[in-house]
Amino acid sequence: MPKILDGVAIAAEIKKEVAEEVKQLAAQGIRPGLAAVLVGSVAASEIYVRSKVQTCADLGIFSDLITPPQSVTTAEMLDLLASLNARDEIDGILIQLPLPAHVDTKALLDAVTPAKDVDGFNPVNAGRLQAGRPSLAPCTPAGIIEVLKRSGIPISGRHAVVVGRSDIVGKPVSMLLLHQNATVTICHSKTQNLAEITRQADILVAAIGRPGFITPEMVKPGATIIDVGINRLTTREDLNRYFAGNASREAAFAKRGSTIVGDVHPKAFELSSAYTPVPGGVGPLTIAMLMSNTVRAAKMRRGI
Repeated sequence: MPKILDGVAIAAEIKKEVAEEVKQLAAQGIRPGLAAVLVGSVAASEIYVRSKVQTCADLGIFSDLITPPQSVTTAEMLDLLASLNARDEIDGILIQLPLPAHVDTKALLDAVTPAKDVDGFNPVNAGRLQAGRPSLAPCTPAGIIEVLKRSGIPISGRHAVVVGRSDIVGKPVSMLLLHQNATVTICHSKTQNLAEITRQADILVAAIGRPGFITPEMVKPGATIIDVGINRLTTREDLNRYFAGNASREAAFAKRGSTIVGDVHPKAFELSSAYTPVPGGVGPLTIAMLMSNTVRAAKMRRGI
């Protein structure tokens, strides 16, 4: 039977370590601070950001939730970020994505000073990551590395195949795996003979944003599968496509009218030696690593 990589347990372990670091900093009169910027009123984003704010409170990190209206302009957001960059009690700045279409997202991500860029999206931090220099790495990719390391899964010398080339997950996780001495292949929607490549993977990272995209014939028996995808299924047809005969999923669907599936077809997990489930795999690590990055930023800013 494949080993299920419990992201909830690993995230709890990381949060416990972060809380201890926060206590040590408090003894020096330092309290790490995170500013979360949430534009408008998208329900999913509101839930996610409030979870981050609550986690800050749980770990002893100061947080400031800032909620500009949906009508906010790029210029107004740039002024806000300039003020947050200047606030000494703020060590990390989080801009919850997606932003309204009329706002220049790239301009705002570029405007966050690299020292406070706890999402790791600023081009300066992306460059430092590529160069292997100390930096703030994007939270989900950093969480993936933690899952592998803390689960005792070897990375060095293994062939890692990453399906997806986004700036948020695909590219940075490829760099992080490379820095851990994996041999890395990056695939995407235009890759030819994709299944031939994914079948070579000792570690297969699926981050392409398509439900059940990785099918059993694309998996090397014994591979470790990291499923980054979160895709909501809202029709009975889709439910049956991925979870036919799964009583717990059927019950959840009947109750909520939806369920989620990753970028990996559930049948593909059966070929693996270990895998991250959806939900409960990579997702919980994202907030845990955001907390870790905030403390790291607080230390780096003070030369600790």
